[in-house]
This record gives sequence, C-alpha cells and structure tokens, in this order.
Amino acid sequence: MNVTKARIEDVPQMHRLINEFANRGDMLPRALSQIYENLRDYFVVRDGDSVIGCAALHVNWMDLAEIRSLAVDQSRQHKGLGALLVEACVDEARLLGLPRVFCLTRQPSFFAKQGFDSVDRSQLPHKIWAECYYCPKFPDCDEYPLMRDVTPSTPGVSTSERQVARED
Repeated sequence: MNVTKARIEDVPQMHRLINEFANRGDMLPRALSQIYENLRDYFVVRDGDSVIGCAALHVNWMDLAEIRSLAVDQSRQHKGLGALLVEACVDEARLLGLPRVFCLTRQPSFFAKQGFDSVDRSQLPHKIWAECYYCPKFPDCDEYPLMRDVTPSTPGVSTSERQVARED
C-alpha cells in the first residue's frame, strides 16, 4: 500500500472516515465542501479502491503548517499507516520549504513517536485557532499542541515511494 495524493473520487470515503472519528469526538468534522476545497492538502492510503487512511498538510503561514484530519480505518490501525501519512505530510512541508509543522491532537503519544514535541499554545499564531469555534468542546479544549522541526529538502525517498508491508 502506498501513500499518494488524494483524488476527487476519494473524497466521499475520506469524508466518511474523518467524520467517523469526529462523531467520537476525536477530531473536527469536515464537510464534503471543505474536503473538496482543500483536496490538494490531502494524502490517502488505499487498499484497492478503498481509502483506509488520510491526512492533510494545511499551510498556515510562511513558516508553519498543520497536520490535520489524520484518520486510519479502525481495523487497519497499529500497522504503520498513520506514521506513513504523517511522514508524507512532513515530506511535503520539506519540499515546500516550511521549517515547522504542528498538530493539535488527543493522541500526543502517537505524534511524539513521530518526532513531535509538546509546545505551549502561546507558540502557535492566533490564526490557527479560528477553527476552534466549530469544535463542540470549545472553549474547553482537550487537544495537545505539538510541533516538529522540518529539515531542508534533501534527496531521498519521495512520498509516492513510501510503502507499508501488506498484511494479507
């Protein structure tokens, strides 16, 4: 299975996957229109025609981007797919010349394993909190902010070459 850029035909499955987690309170919901409008931000992992994971890299400013909407089908978790999606986002940030990526998460230990460090909320620009208004937990946020420095682009494995062993 490969991590690739999302395509138009992936959107309904991405929407279902993201909103399954949102319905449990694990992330913000995304409307179909939001996913279509930001499609270029998204990466997916497919098993055949099925989208089994997705994540987005959303550029916030000249030096900062957010990894958001990271979701892996419940039955496919703990197989390295989430890590592959995070690395695809980090690779994209590197290619764009962004020095840092951050996330807001209820799973800080997962992101710590991916090289992210906890940061104080005050280190993040006010602009990134605009979506918080849509969160059902606003203003009592239970997400943890984490950040990772991104090294400059160097030759190496491209996002499209990242794979995970298929377990049949």
